[in-house]
Amino acid sequence: MSATGTVARHRGAFRRLLAVEARLAWREPVALVWGVGLPVVLVLIFGNISAFREVLPGSGGLTVLDAYLPVLVMVVLAMLGLVGLPVPLATYRELGVLRRMSTTPVHPSWVLGAQLVVNLAMAAVAVTLVLGMGMALGAQLPSQALGFALALVLATATLFTLGLCVAAMARTARAAAAVGNALFFPLAFFGGLWLPQPVMPEVLQRISGYTPTGAAVQAMTSTVQGSFPSLASLLVMGGYAVVFAVVAVRTFRWE
Repeated sequence: MSATGTVARHRGAFRRLLAVEARLAWREPVALVWGVGLPVVLVLIFGNISAFREVLPGSGGLTVLDAYLPVLVMVVLAMLGLVGLPVPLATYRELGVLRRMSTTPVHPSWVLGAQLVVNLAMAAVAVTLVLGMGMALGAQLPSQALGFALALVLATATLFTLGLCVAAMARTARAAAAVGNALFFPLAFFGGLWLPQPVMPEVLQRISGYTPTGAAVQAMTSTVQGSFPSLASLLVMGGYAVVFAVVAVRTFRWE
């Protein structure tokens, strides 16, 4: 068979695998519910609370709802990256699916690729819904489109590579879920889910800026305020993404 025919066959096989992973994600919609549904519900709730239309002190004129849009985008990426991505991969390893696939023409890495595509697609839908519904409810959207896109890409890379670290180290699906959730709550706190960054004590604000989620929210908030993200926040996210990627590659095992 020619090289062109081999490539075409591999593409077809990957598309079929991707369709299977998408159906499984729909049938067991844990990531769909928490990574897409939860942030959308929170936008609806926050947008209909009058207190969220008041200006948030220390935010440069942003309302509470304005300040929460980047936080909810971070929640999307964190839930999908830390739970939606690692749990299926750990499940496949635990059940021996990846080991059995290694004896077939379909390499186990294709499963990893399909899971990344499925979760990235859910993230794209969820972020679009969060921003669209936020705008409909009167929130300010990022006016620095390029800066927001860069911050979004780096935040996604950071949280998804962290999720791959979880998948690499967790021996079972239950362990992956436990570790992912354990990481989510402190990262969400420093990202401002419970206490928006502008009203955090100064010490917590500084710590937040050096966390993956805190740096992501700071970068995206800057774009809502009309400024390009600070170099510091971009470097923090980029640094984490590189470190997590290296750790994931070095520790990931198919068995």
